[in-house]
Amino acid sequence: MKPVYDKEELLNRMDSIVHKTMSMDLTWDWPCGVAYYGVCRAYEATGKKEYLDMLIRWTDEYIELGLPAWTVNTCAMGHTMLTLYKETQEQKYLDIILSKAEYLTKHALRFGENVLQHTVSQNNDFPEQAWADTLFMAAFFLLRAGNMLNRQDFIDDALNQYYWHIKFLQDPSTGLWYHGYSHVANSHMSGFYWGRANAWAAYTMSRVKRELKEWYLYPPCMEIECALRDQLAVLKSLQTENGLWRTVLDVEEAYEEVSASCGIAAAMINNNNPLHTKYIDKAYYGILENISEDGRVLNVSGGTAVMKDKAGYLNIPKSWMQGWGQGLALAFFADMLETKDIDFK
Repeated sequence: MKPVYDKEELLNRMDSIVHKTMSMDLTWDWPCGVAYYGVCRAYEATGKKEYLDMLIRWTDEYIELGLPAWTVNTCAMGHTMLTLYKETQEQKYLDIILSKAEYLTKHALRFGENVLQHTVSQNNDFPEQAWADTLFMAAFFLLRAGNMLNRQDFIDDALNQYYWHIKFLQDPSTGLWYHGYSHVANSHMSGFYWGRANAWAAYTMSRVKRELKEWYLYPPCMEIECALRDQLAVLKSLQTENGLWRTVLDVEEAYEEVSASCGIAAAMINNNNPLHTKYIDKAYYGILENISEDGRVLNVSGGTAVMKDKAGYLNIPKSWMQGWGQGLALAFFADMLETKDIDFK
Protein backbone atom coordinates (compact mmCIF):
# COMPACT_ATOMS: atom_id res chain seq x y z
CA MET A 1 0.00 0.00 0.00
CA LYS A 2 1.07 3.55 -0.73
CA PRO A 3 0.41 6.47 1.63
CA VAL A 4 -3.05 7.99 1.20
CA TYR A 5 -3.56 11.74 0.85
CA ASP A 6 -5.66 14.37 -0.90
CA LYS A 7 -3.37 15.63 -3.66
CA GLU A 8 -5.09 18.99 -4.07
CA GLU A 9 -4.93 19.64 -0.34
CA LEU A 10 -1.28 18.67 -0.23
CA LEU A 11 -0.40 20.95 -3.15
CA ASN A 12 -2.25 23.85 -1.59
CA ARG A 13 -0.47 23.38 1.73
CA MET A 14 2.91 23.17 -0.01
CA ASP A 15 2.19 26.35 -1.92
CA SER A 16 1.28 28.25 1.23
CA ILE A 17 4.43 27.01 2.99
CA VAL A 18 6.66 27.97 0.05
CA HIS A 19 5.28 31.51 -0.13
CA LYS A 20 5.48 31.98 3.63
CA THR A 21 9.05 30.65 3.63
CA MET A 22 10.13 33.02 0.88
CA SER A 23 8.69 35.93 2.87
CA MET A 24 10.97 35.22 5.83
CA ASP A 25 14.03 37.39 6.49
CA LEU A 26 16.51 34.54 6.28
CA THR A 27 20.26 34.94 5.80
CA TRP A 28 22.87 32.70 4.20
CA ASP A 29 23.09 30.18 7.03
CA TRP A 30 21.67 26.82 8.04
CA PRO A 31 18.06 27.92 8.71
CA CYS A 32 17.94 29.26 5.17
CA GLY A 33 19.81 26.23 3.87
CA VAL A 34 17.20 23.83 5.22
CA ALA A 35 14.27 26.10 4.31
CA TYR A 36 15.38 26.54 0.71
CA TYR A 37 16.27 22.86 0.38
CA GLY A 38 12.58 22.31 1.08
CA VAL A 39 11.58 24.89 -1.54
CA CYS A 40 13.87 23.10 -4.01
CA ARG A 41 12.19 19.81 -3.20
CA ALA A 42 8.79 21.45 -3.68
CA TYR A 43 9.95 22.65 -7.11
CA GLU A 44 11.23 19.20 -8.05
CA ALA A 45 8.03 17.47 -6.94
CA THR A 46 5.57 19.93 -8.50
CA GLY A 47 7.49 21.42 -11.42
CA LYS A 48 6.24 24.91 -10.46
CA LYS A 49 8.80 27.23 -12.04
CA GLU A 50 7.59 30.06 -9.80
CA TYR A 51 9.39 28.38 -6.89
CA LEU A 52 12.66 28.18 -8.82
CA ASP A 53 12.37 31.81 -9.94
CA MET A 54 11.91 32.99 -6.35
CA LEU A 55 15.05 31.14 -5.30
CA ILE A 56 17.05 32.58 -8.19
CA ARG A 57 16.01 36.15 -7.38
CA TRP A 58 16.91 35.78 -3.70
CA THR A 59 20.23 34.05 -4.42
CA ASP A 60 21.39 36.49 -7.08
CA GLU A 61 20.71 39.46 -4.82
CA TYR A 62 22.61 37.85 -1.96
CA ILE A 63 25.60 36.99 -4.18
CA GLU A 64 25.87 40.65 -5.18
CA LEU A 65 25.73 41.76 -1.53
CA GLY A 66 28.47 39.29 -0.57
CA LEU A 67 28.52 35.82 0.92
CA PRO A 68 29.62 34.87 4.45
CA ALA A 69 32.64 32.79 5.40
CA TRP A 70 32.06 29.07 5.22
CA THR A 71 31.30 26.85 8.20
CA VAL A 72 29.59 23.48 8.38
CA ASN A 73 26.32 25.31 8.96
CA THR A 74 26.68 27.88 6.15
CA CYS A 75 27.43 25.01 3.75
CA ALA A 76 23.78 23.97 4.09
CA MET A 77 23.02 26.53 1.37
CA GLY A 78 24.95 24.29 -0.99
CA HIS A 79 21.79 22.23 -1.47
CA THR A 80 20.05 25.19 -3.12
CA MET A 81 23.10 25.87 -5.29
CA LEU A 82 22.96 22.29 -6.58
CA THR A 83 19.37 22.77 -7.70
CA LEU A 84 20.02 26.18 -9.25
CA TYR A 85 23.06 24.91 -11.14
CA LYS A 86 21.23 21.83 -12.35
CA GLU A 87 18.36 23.94 -13.68
CA THR A 88 20.30 26.91 -15.12
CA GLN A 89 23.85 25.66 -15.74
CA GLU A 90 25.09 29.08 -14.60
CA GLN A 91 28.76 29.12 -13.63
CA LYS A 92 28.26 31.34 -10.57
CA TYR A 93 26.24 28.62 -8.83
CA LEU A 94 28.83 25.98 -9.69
CA ASP A 95 31.58 28.23 -8.33
CA ILE A 96 29.80 28.42 -4.97
CA ILE A 97 29.25 24.65 -4.91
CA LEU A 98 32.96 24.04 -5.54
CA SER A 99 33.98 26.67 -3.00
CA LYS A 100 31.87 25.06 -0.29
CA ALA A 101 33.10 21.58 -1.20
CA GLU A 102 36.72 22.74 -1.16
CA TYR A 103 36.22 24.26 2.28
CA LEU A 104 34.68 21.06 3.65
CA THR A 105 37.23 18.69 2.13
CA LYS A 106 40.40 20.75 2.64
CA HIS A 107 39.95 23.42 5.29
CA ALA A 108 37.17 22.55 7.76
CA LEU A 109 38.12 21.45 11.27
CA ARG A 110 38.38 17.67 11.64
CA PHE A 111 39.31 15.07 14.23
CA GLY A 112 39.87 11.33 14.57
CA GLU A 113 39.27 9.46 11.32
CA ASN A 114 38.95 12.67 9.30
CA VAL A 115 35.56 13.42 10.86
CA LEU A 116 34.10 16.90 10.37
CA GLN A 117 33.81 18.89 13.58
CA HIS A 118 30.50 20.70 13.76
CA THR A 119 31.11 24.42 13.23
CA VAL A 120 28.69 27.33 13.48
CA SER A 121 31.22 30.19 13.28
CA GLN A 122 34.87 30.87 12.50
CA ASN A 123 35.72 30.02 16.10
CA ASN A 124 36.51 26.59 17.51
CA ASP A 125 33.16 26.54 19.33
CA PHE A 126 32.81 22.79 19.87
CA PRO A 127 36.28 21.17 19.93
CA GLU A 128 36.27 17.69 18.41
CA GLN A 129 32.50 17.33 18.60
CA ALA A 130 30.39 15.41 16.08
CA TRP A 131 26.74 16.51 15.79
CA ALA A 132 24.00 14.77 13.83
CA ASP A 133 23.28 18.16 12.21
CA THR A 134 26.53 17.88 10.22
CA LEU A 135 25.06 15.07 8.14
CA PHE A 136 22.48 17.37 6.58
CA MET A 137 24.54 20.56 6.40
CA ALA A 138 27.74 19.02 5.03
CA ALA A 139 27.91 15.28 4.35
CA PHE A 140 24.63 15.07 2.44
CA PHE A 141 25.65 18.13 0.42
CA LEU A 142 29.03 16.57 -0.45
CA LEU A 143 27.31 13.35 -1.48
CA ARG A 144 24.92 15.18 -3.78
CA ALA A 145 27.69 17.35 -5.21
CA GLY A 146 29.88 14.32 -5.84
CA ASN A 147 27.08 12.53 -7.65
CA MET A 148 26.13 15.55 -9.76
CA LEU A 149 29.68 16.54 -10.67
CA ASN A 150 31.14 13.03 -10.90
CA ARG A 151 33.62 13.79 -8.11
CA GLN A 152 34.58 10.54 -6.45
CA ASP A 153 36.58 12.37 -3.78
CA PHE A 154 33.45 14.19 -2.61
CA ILE A 155 31.47 10.95 -2.49
CA ASP A 156 34.17 9.12 -0.56
CA ASP A 157 34.49 11.92 1.97
CA ALA A 158 30.72 12.12 2.41
CA LEU A 159 30.40 8.38 3.02
CA ASN A 160 33.25 8.54 5.53
CA GLN A 161 31.23 11.18 7.42
CA TYR A 162 28.14 8.98 7.40
CA TYR A 163 30.17 5.99 8.60
CA TRP A 164 31.79 7.76 11.55
CA HIS A 165 28.69 9.70 12.57
CA ILE A 166 26.89 6.36 12.78
CA LYS A 167 29.70 4.94 14.92
CA PHE A 168 29.85 7.97 17.20
CA LEU A 169 26.17 8.88 17.52
CA GLN A 170 23.95 5.83 17.09
CA ASP A 171 23.26 3.80 20.22
CA PRO A 172 23.52 0.15 19.13
CA SER A 173 21.37 -0.98 22.05
CA THR A 174 18.37 1.12 20.97
CA GLY A 175 19.00 2.15 17.36
CA LEU A 176 18.37 5.79 18.32
CA TRP A 177 20.81 8.64 17.81
CA TYR A 178 22.36 10.91 20.38
CA HIS A 179 22.57 14.60 19.55
CA GLY A 180 26.34 14.91 19.86
CA TYR A 181 29.60 13.19 20.69
CA SER A 182 32.74 14.66 22.28
CA HIS A 183 35.90 12.98 21.04
CA VAL A 184 37.84 14.79 23.76
CA ALA A 185 35.72 13.36 26.58
CA ASN A 186 34.77 10.17 24.70
CA SER A 187 31.15 10.75 25.68
CA HIS A 188 27.73 11.75 24.36
CA MET A 189 27.71 14.67 26.81
CA SER A 190 24.18 14.90 28.23
CA GLY A 191 23.28 11.75 26.31
CA PHE A 192 19.70 12.42 25.18
CA TYR A 193 17.91 11.09 22.10
CA TRP A 194 17.00 14.46 20.66
CA GLY A 195 14.18 14.29 18.11
CA ARG A 196 15.63 16.55 15.42
CA ALA A 197 19.03 14.85 15.64
CA ASN A 198 17.28 11.61 14.79
CA ALA A 199 15.51 13.38 11.91
CA TRP A 200 18.80 14.72 10.49
CA ALA A 201 20.23 11.21 10.65
CA ALA A 202 17.21 9.31 9.35
CA TYR A 203 16.41 11.73 6.53
CA THR A 204 19.94 12.01 5.17
CA MET A 205 20.53 8.26 5.39
CA SER A 206 17.21 7.60 3.62
CA ARG A 207 18.24 9.76 0.67
CA VAL A 208 21.49 7.92 -0.08
CA LYS A 209 19.94 5.29 -2.36
CA ARG A 210 17.97 7.97 -4.21
CA GLU A 211 20.92 10.32 -4.65
CA LEU A 212 23.91 8.04 -5.20
CA LYS A 213 24.43 6.11 -8.39
CA GLU A 214 25.27 2.44 -7.80
CA TRP A 215 25.07 2.89 -4.02
CA TYR A 216 25.41 -0.86 -3.56
CA LEU A 217 29.03 -0.76 -4.74
CA TYR A 218 30.07 1.30 -1.70
CA PRO A 219 30.64 -0.72 1.51
CA PRO A 220 29.72 2.24 3.80
CA CYS A 221 26.25 2.18 2.25
CA MET A 222 25.68 -1.22 3.86
CA GLU A 223 26.33 0.46 7.22
CA ILE A 224 23.88 3.22 6.31
CA GLU A 225 21.19 0.77 5.25
CA CYS A 226 21.40 -1.21 8.50
CA ALA A 227 21.69 1.88 10.69
CA LEU A 228 18.54 3.34 9.16
CA ARG A 229 16.67 0.05 9.38
CA ASP A 230 17.37 -0.27 13.10
CA GLN A 231 16.63 3.38 13.79
CA LEU A 232 13.26 3.38 12.05
CA ALA A 233 12.28 0.12 13.74
CA VAL A 234 12.35 1.83 17.13
CA LEU A 235 11.14 5.25 15.94
CA LYS A 236 7.83 3.78 14.78
CA SER A 237 7.22 2.60 18.36
CA LEU A 238 7.80 6.13 19.68
CA GLN A 239 5.23 7.83 17.45
CA THR A 240 2.58 9.57 19.55
CA GLU A 241 -1.17 9.18 19.20
CA ASN A 242 -1.14 12.45 17.25
CA GLY A 243 1.20 10.95 14.65
CA LEU A 244 4.22 12.97 15.80
CA TRP A 245 7.50 12.47 17.63
CA ARG A 246 8.70 14.23 20.78
CA THR A 247 11.57 16.68 21.10
CA VAL A 248 13.25 14.11 23.36
CA LEU A 249 12.02 10.90 21.83
CA ASP A 250 11.68 8.66 24.87
CA VAL A 251 10.66 11.24 27.49
CA GLU A 252 6.89 11.27 28.11
CA GLU A 253 6.71 14.88 29.28
CA ALA A 254 8.61 16.18 26.24
CA TYR A 255 6.49 18.14 23.77
CA GLU A 256 5.65 16.94 20.26
CA GLU A 257 8.00 18.60 17.78
CA VAL A 258 7.04 19.04 14.14
CA SER A 259 10.38 19.47 12.35
CA ALA A 260 11.64 16.17 13.75
CA SER A 261 8.33 14.54 12.86
CA CYS A 262 8.61 15.73 9.24
CA GLY A 263 12.17 14.45 8.86
CA ILE A 264 11.42 11.07 10.42
CA ALA A 265 8.24 10.53 8.39
CA ALA A 266 10.04 11.52 5.18
CA ALA A 267 12.75 8.99 5.98
CA MET A 268 10.09 6.30 6.29
CA ILE A 269 8.82 7.17 2.82
CA ASN A 270 12.29 7.07 1.29
CA ASN A 271 13.19 3.82 3.06
CA ASN A 272 10.34 2.13 1.18
CA ASN A 273 9.11 -0.39 3.73
CA PRO A 274 5.39 -1.09 3.23
CA LEU A 275 4.99 -1.87 6.93
CA HIS A 276 5.72 1.80 7.63
CA THR A 277 2.83 3.08 5.50
CA LYS A 278 0.42 3.34 8.43
CA TYR A 279 2.95 5.39 10.40
CA ILE A 280 3.46 7.70 7.42
CA ASP A 281 -0.29 8.19 7.05
CA LYS A 282 -0.64 8.97 10.74
CA ALA A 283 2.25 11.45 10.57
CA TYR A 284 0.77 13.16 7.53
CA TYR A 285 -2.43 14.07 9.32
CA GLY A 286 -0.58 15.03 12.48
CA ILE A 287 1.68 17.38 10.50
CA LEU A 288 -1.28 18.90 8.62
CA GLU A 289 -2.77 19.85 11.98
CA ASN A 290 0.36 21.89 12.65
CA ILE A 291 0.32 24.08 9.54
CA SER A 292 -1.47 27.40 9.70
CA GLU A 293 -3.64 28.73 6.89
CA ASP A 294 -0.91 31.19 5.92
CA GLY A 295 1.78 28.49 5.65
CA ARG A 296 3.55 28.61 9.01
CA VAL A 297 4.76 25.26 10.30
CA LEU A 298 3.88 25.28 14.00
CA ASN A 299 5.43 23.73 17.11
CA VAL A 300 8.98 23.71 15.78
CA SER A 301 11.69 23.91 18.44
CA GLY A 302 14.25 26.70 18.25
CA GLY A 303 17.91 26.25 17.41
CA THR A 304 19.32 23.73 19.85
CA ALA A 305 22.90 23.13 20.95
CA VAL A 306 23.83 19.92 22.75
CA MET A 307 22.12 20.86 25.99
CA LYS A 308 23.47 20.10 29.46
CA ASP A 309 20.39 18.30 30.77
CA LYS A 310 16.84 17.19 30.04
CA ALA A 311 15.38 20.51 31.16
CA GLY A 312 17.52 22.27 28.57
CA TYR A 313 15.85 20.34 25.75
CA LEU A 314 12.35 20.49 27.16
CA ASN A 315 12.49 24.27 27.62
CA ILE A 316 13.60 25.16 24.10
CA PRO A 317 10.79 27.43 22.81
CA LYS A 318 8.50 26.29 20.02
CA SER A 319 6.45 29.44 19.48
CA TRP A 320 8.19 30.79 16.40
CA MET A 321 8.31 29.96 12.72
CA GLN A 322 11.70 28.47 11.86
CA GLY A 323 13.41 27.88 8.53
CA TRP A 324 14.18 24.27 9.34
CA GLY A 325 10.55 23.57 10.18
CA GLN A 326 9.40 25.06 6.88
CA GLY A 327 12.03 23.16 4.90
CA LEU A 328 11.54 19.76 6.49
CA ALA A 329 7.77 20.01 6.06
CA LEU A 330 8.24 20.76 2.37
CA ALA A 331 10.68 17.87 2.04
CA PHE A 332 8.12 15.54 3.63
CA PHE A 333 5.29 16.74 1.40
CA ALA A 334 7.52 16.46 -1.69
CA ASP A 335 8.31 12.86 -0.78
CA MET A 336 4.59 12.19 -0.30
CA LEU A 337 3.92 13.50 -3.80
CA GLU A 338 6.67 11.36 -5.24
CA THR A 339 5.35 8.13 -3.73
CA LYS A 340 3.67 7.60 -7.09
CA ASP A 341 7.18 6.84 -8.40
CA ILE A 342 8.10 4.47 -5.54
CA ASP A 343 7.23 0.81 -5.84
CA PHE A 344 5.85 -0.07 -2.39
CA LYS A 345 5.84 -3.86 -2.21
